[in-house]
Formats: sequence, structure tokens, C-alpha cells
Amino acid sequence: MKKAMEGQPNSPLLFDWPERKVKEAMLQQHGCVLWMCGLSGAGKSTLAVRLDRMLSARGFLSQVIDGDVVRGGLNKGLGFSVEDRTENLRRVAELSRLFVQCGVITVVSFISPTRESRLRAASIIGESDFLEAYINAPLEVCEARDTKGLYRQAREGLLRDFTGIDSPFEVPGNPAVEIRTDLQDADTCTRQLFDFLLPKIVYKD
Repeated sequence: MKKAMEGQPNSPLLFDWPERKVKEAMLQQHGCVLWMCGLSGAGKSTLAVRLDRMLSARGFLSQVIDGDVVRGGLNKGLGFSVEDRTENLRRVAELSRLFVQCGVITVVSFISPTRESRLRAASIIGESDFLEAYINAPLEVCEARDTKGLYRQAREGLLRDFTGIDSPFEVPGNPAVEIRTDLQDADTCTRQLFDFLLPKIVYKD
């Protein structure tokens, strides 16, 4: 390690890491972040997993970053206060930036309730790499699904600051793509996301 650093006293890097364009050439794809936002129960996680499988089946390297999974690991210990939610999304945005710099197609599945939080994520990742996908289903549809019982708990006062009940969700004003999961089946929605992504990830020198 000492020899690797000799002659480079001012260098912040210990190794000569390949540039992004080199890694994208290796993968034969262009990295980007598809940031899927929407109410709990709108279908974000379902579509993220299905899209990941569709990308893999067609030879693309992708990675899903899901809110529930991250809260059980990377962001374990963070609560649902404004400060903790902000930190939660900041960490996810930083992680997404690392993936995209390696040329990986990164699919993020987070409620991301405020415009400010999504703008902050875009500024960390880079606006040219950030694609906002609004996974849209009305509140009553999301409540009817409620596979985790979260809406019921929120209605009963057992779960505070729950988005859509006692905490607002700010609808994206101009998302890169909007998917209506209440009007279309999962196969159709997944195909729409894939077709939207394809021109952006196909490799071009």
C-alpha cells in the first residue's frame, strides 16, 4: 500500500479506478437511476422486481434499491421523523450515484413523498442520470390493497405520520414517466417502464 501511494502525496485515490465510460463499455449499457415514487401500495416494489427481471433476461445489469429492504439493513435504526426520512433518502441517493457511476441501471423504489426530497436526490445523483417515475394509484386503491396492514394501522392511530393519511404526498409535477397501476395489469406496467428505459440504456459509443 505504501508503494502504491509513493509519488502521489496529493492524490485522494489509492488506485487508478476505471472511468464510468470504460465500465459502461465493458457492460455494453448506459447506467441511469429510475427513481420510482408513489404511495404505499401503488405497486412500486412489485414493478421494480419485475423490471429487474426483464432487464436481466435481456442482458442488462441492474440493481433494485427498495425502501423496505434498505430500512432493514443500510438504514436500520432510522425512524420516520422528518430528519430520519431526509437522511434515509440521502443515503439511498448516494448509494444510487455509486451504482450509476459503475454503469449499473439502478431501480429505486421509495415513497419519496415531497418534491424537495426528490429534487435533493436528483442533485446528488445528477439530473442527467435521474429519471423520476411516478407509480400512480389513487389512495382508495392503495388502501384496498394494503397487504401490510399499514393503512389500517394509520387509520386506527397506531402508525403516525403515514404518507397519504396524516402526512402528505406531493404529486410529481412533471415526471419522466407516469404509470397508472390502477388501470393496467402488472405485465403492461412493467413493459411500459422497460420501453421507457430502453432508449436510454442501449449502449452507444
